[in-house]
Amino acid sequence: MNRQPGIPASIQDLPPSASATGPFARPPFIAAVSSLTGEAVWTVADDAAALVVVESDREVRLAGDSDLTDYHCPLGSEVKSVVAQLVDAVQPGTRFRFDSLPGEAASELVDAFGATGLEAEVCQHTVTAVVDISDGYAAYLEAIGKKQRHEVRRKRRRYEAAVGALIHEVHAGSGWVLEEFFRLHRMSEGDKGSFMTADREGFFRELIGQSGWRLDVLRVPGEERATACLFSYTDDEGVYIYNSCYDPHLSDASPGVAMIGSMIEQACSEGLPRFDFLKGDEVYKFRLGAEPRPLFEVVARK
Repeated sequence: MNRQPGIPASIQDLPPSASATGPFARPPFIAAVSSLTGEAVWTVADDAAALVVVESDREVRLAGDSDLTDYHCPLGSEVKSVVAQLVDAVQPGTRFRFDSLPGEAASELVDAFGATGLEAEVCQHTVTAVVDISDGYAAYLEAIGKKQRHEVRRKRRRYEAAVGALIHEVHAGSGWVLEEFFRLHRMSEGDKGSFMTADREGFFRELIGQSGWRLDVLRVPGEERATACLFSYTDDEGVYIYNSCYDPHLSDASPGVAMIGSMIEQACSEGLPRFDFLKGDEVYKFRLGAEPRPLFEVVARK
């Protein structure tokens, strides 16, 4: 049995077993989340696959707090061996609860637990919201229908009338845009305004230093000042919208809506095939053309 504390270097290049899951199952993201939450992770791995998990109160789950991690799944292929190792590594009575799983990863784990003699239950517990943009921006606008197409254009005109020309910029790494992202977050009302603690600021600083992460911004003409920001991750499978904020003093100009519309156009111009709003079934996502992608929870007990 190959149980190791932490995340060994040997698994860094293992791909997630489910497609289109962005950074969330990969070791750099798991390490960043675990550092933020203080989770003690351990890994069961062989040459073909790996599971990075946490254990508390005789329950094992995939590493990465589910409020911060939009997709969970094993790494690599042929996970039956590492699931068998995991089952052997824990005490009788331990429960396994793996959430936020795409369908293919959930089926794979159910089969793997079954091969050990454990019966696993599976149920849907949430969704992500994903837009197919593979045919380009003109086709996207056609697909969302006349009413919503008119609304996207109307909100952009409203924004430009209030702020000036819509200037969409893409930034990577630290800089003034990252500081604007933090500033706009702290200006928000309610829970969103209190979300950006010093620890979470450090978490986002760590993410933006990793490959694939970016900040898209609507910039006030002639100033280093943002009206809206999107913190996201991009790979060959699409763009994943991880966090967003806008200037509440400009709410009448709809900067958040203008940002999303411009971001979809930008993603299409980059040739990306999908636009993933990630977890949540907010109505606006589906008005903008998203389809639900079910996520499942698999539970088994030794």
